[in-house]
Amino acid sequence: MARRAAAIFDLDRTLIASSSAPVFQRHLAAAGLDNVPEIPFADAFLRFYDQFGESWVMMQPAKLGARTAKGWSIAQVAEGADGAAAEIADTLLQPFAPQVFDEHREAGRLLVLATTSPEPWVAPLAEKLGFDAVVATKWRAADGVYTGELDGPFVWGRAKADAIARWAAANDISLERSYAYSDSYFDASLLASVGNPVAVNPDPRLQAVAVLRGWPVRHLDKLDGVIKIAGREIQDWARPFMREELQPFARIQIDGVDNIPADGPAILVFNHRSYFDPAVMGLISARSGRAVRSLGKKEVFDVPVIGRLLKGIGGVRVDRGTGSDEPLEAAAAALRGGEILMMAPEGTIPRGPAFFDPELKGRWGAARLAAMTRAPVIPVGLWGTEHVWPRRARFPRLPVGSRPLVTATVGGPVPLEYDDPDADTRRIMTAIVDLLPDEARERRTPTEEELALTYPPGYTGDPAAEANRRPGTDTSAS
Repeated sequence: MARRAAAIFDLDRTLIASSSAPVFQRHLAAAGLDNVPEIPFADAFLRFYDQFGESWVMMQPAKLGARTAKGWSIAQVAEGADGAAAEIADTLLQPFAPQVFDEHREAGRLLVLATTSPEPWVAPLAEKLGFDAVVATKWRAADGVYTGELDGPFVWGRAKADAIARWAAANDISLERSYAYSDSYFDASLLASVGNPVAVNPDPRLQAVAVLRGWPVRHLDKLDGVIKIAGREIQDWARPFMREELQPFARIQIDGVDNIPADGPAILVFNHRSYFDPAVMGLISARSGRAVRSLGKKEVFDVPVIGRLLKGIGGVRVDRGTGSDEPLEAAAAALRGGEILMMAPEGTIPRGPAFFDPELKGRWGAARLAAMTRAPVIPVGLWGTEHVWPRRARFPRLPVGSRPLVTATVGGPVPLEYDDPDADTRRIMTAIVDLLPDEARERRTPTEEELALTYPPGYTGDPAAEANRRPGTDTSAS
């Protein structure tokens, strides 16, 4: 029988964004321990730690922490640790961490919390998160109080890797089949001891080690694959340059951005009129101050360089060929992690007379995602983008004279009932239409020239020829 595997997680700057010490200290004081030490220059310490991670100097006070606990009541420490566990699990845990836990549980791996923090502090947190084991610094106790001495090694650096090795041997765990997650260069030996190391929010030195050794890098506050540079993702760095006035192709008027939630999940849905639509939606995203994820066909993500770039900025790979809800699972995972997802329910730019139909027809992907996650659906009505980059053109048009006007209006959440995806899709499309100007609701007969602009370059009108054409890049989840 094959030996079991484990998934081993560090705590600070891995499962939570910063140090857990201030949380524990606050709750220990609230439990009645009156000699809980305060960290000197705590704000500066935390800013340095958040940016650069831990250091040997920084860990020396922690190594002496057991002395501070001399005389502390075991019961009071347990009470404070319970309160800290609730706060960390409910408000501080990185948004994508629970999904990673579930993936390992489903694969039959044991979950292990491996941290330098004292075991009396972190054991209640491990229990609350459903972990199977804790490897941490132990304190000696007698007669209901802690003695101020360590009960074993200070579990940090190489000592943490050794402690995990001893735990694995005692529990018949294969480290070669196991995973380990940490942010710290001082956990490099632990990461190297398992078959599947993952550098999570790595400090600068661990980032370098990960690059040299080919270890994957993750950020559990973001969708898997999102690239961060100096702690910020690409969309964050680009935001100052995403401004309407810097855009040369059109005059862009955006209204209603305040309807986009400041935090938590949401599904932004827009009507698809032009290849210029994503640029306008990018401006809306920048104005909202939030990164927005978009769906992309698996064929595009499978292109080596382009696919990695799309994943790096938060694209969600979708395979629409399964005929089930499976294509939506990656998008639902993003929403459950608190992300904003952008999609065009029409799936592609309508062609011919359908482009001028006042009644928009959509696929049910957004409605299904809303039912799966209860994320609010936020409609966006776009108008005029076809004057910038019509489907017929291979590139956007540089304006001659005045720039065309493009409007984008963001509405409030669409009231949905979640029991009928087709009915909810109609509600979504109606909400988008309600945001468009009056001319969008007028039926008219387009000219031949207008009709021609709605077809892709090289369109012949021959159905057989069109069936053999190379697929485009318009995407949706339906």
